Amino acid sequence: MHDQTNTMSRGLRRLRLWLQLARPAAHGAWYARPLRQSSAVRWWQVFGALFLVMATGNAGLVWAQDPIIEVAINTTSKLTSLQDPGGPTGSRKRLSERGITYGLVYTGDVLSNLSGGNKRGTIYQGKLETMLTLDLEKLAGWQGLKLYSNAFQIHNTGRIRRDYVGGMNTIAAIEAAPSTRLSELWLERKFFGGDASFRIGQLAADSEFFFSDISVMFMQTDWPTIAAVNLWGGGPAYPLSTPGARLKFDVTGDLSLLLAVFNGDPAGPGTDDADQRNRYGLNFRVHDPVLIIGEAQFRANQGPEDSGLARTLKLGGWGHLGGYDDQRFADDGSLLADPAGSGIPAKRSGNYGIYGIMDQQIYRPQGGAPDSGISVFSRASLSPSDRNPIALHLDGGIVCAGLIASRPEDRFGINVIYARFSDGVRRFDQDQVNYGGAPGFVRDYEASLELSYVAQIIPGWTVQPDLQYIRHPSGQEGRDATVVGVRSIWKY
Repeated sequence: MHDQTNTMSRGLRRLRLWLQLARPAAHGAWYARPLRQSSAVRWWQVFGALFLVMATGNAGLVWAQDPIIEVAINTTSKLTSLQDPGGPTGSRKRLSERGITYGLVYTGDVLSNLSGGNKRGTIYQGKLETMLTLDLEKLAGWQGLKLYSNAFQIHNTGRIRRDYVGGMNTIAAIEAAPSTRLSELWLERKFFGGDASFRIGQLAADSEFFFSDISVMFMQTDWPTIAAVNLWGGGPAYPLSTPGARLKFDVTGDLSLLLAVFNGDPAGPGTDDADQRNRYGLNFRVHDPVLIIGEAQFRANQGPEDSGLARTLKLGGWGHLGGYDDQRFADDGSLLADPAGSGIPAKRSGNYGIYGIMDQQIYRPQGGAPDSGISVFSRASLSPSDRNPIALHLDGGIVCAGLIASRPEDRFGINVIYARFSDGVRRFDQDQVNYGGAPGFVRDYEASLELSYVAQIIPGWTVQPDLQYIRHPSGQEGRDATVVGVRSIWKY
């Protein structure tokens, strides 16, 4: 008890020191700026202080032991299908025993726009992802602490969504500007016997928030359109990440609570694509208004011994503290489309969105896993219409896994995405038509349909033929597109 008390005292002294550093020292310093500019720095220092306390002393808590270090978070990048986990010489196993785990995943797509959109044509795109996890307890004796990083090498001969189809909804989730870039780089410490964890560093929100586990087989599965279009820089999601902190509690085996705070703009200001403004993942911005995301995850029948139908329900929301442009009205009260008005959008303070996700198994083979058999999924999200281009996002589908006895690892399914333009955007478009200006049509929605089959060739290598139909790309009628392609994934 005496040692724990001393540790707690040392931790509190460190916390007080960090908070003293955050106090105003001189007029005009960063902490004397308006809240929207300085709040990011303050949350960053507070979370850094909390992590320092946890990382340097137990403070009376029992930290978790991590016998197995996962290389990634979601199932698209876990190394679960290796023929030889130890590597050809056994070096990989020896490194893992010493606390060093690494992995490589290569994803390659050949995609053709057969009709509609901006233009017809074929492209190739590829992404090599490298992942490294260091168990710092094994390496340095720092109990319950681990370091994780991943990076991308992205290359292509064109961008199928942006250049060929001209839509908003994801067609193939690895699309991005060619670059070699850092993605995530974070430290994590587990506590309360492994039931809670705190993570700080450069984070990507889409690795833990706002996604359906069942849907990950589809090329279209991605950070949802409503977040990618509405948030500054598209939000902290592939290929972008940003400094942040995340707290997770596994309240029970079937209930988890997550809360994260991110710098609110992963790319920085500009009119070009966000992944061009932070091309190498090294901007490390911390002065922007913050983005806060919270999610509750409810699970049932997820264990390998469970025989009931598996279910996952996720309820969440996000809030952004920055300023957003009104989609219809100018700062002088006139319509933005009015040639006699100022033409400068009125400013709205803050932004937010809510969402819900459901994964439901409807057929589970005897002895089958939670993701085997037949499952359906859905995701829905809403945001206010006055300050956002997209106000409603819906997606969902069905996945059949392991139903062919001779091919137990194969999957096939159907996915649908629907993104509706907000009332503010549609009324602005109508105002422009009324005033005789461009574009001369009213954007309504974009919808996408995907049919896909994932075939395992050998453990660690899959091939995925794919067919997609995109209706009203970017909300415009008469440009419906048909895209076909094939994806190959190698995992090591």
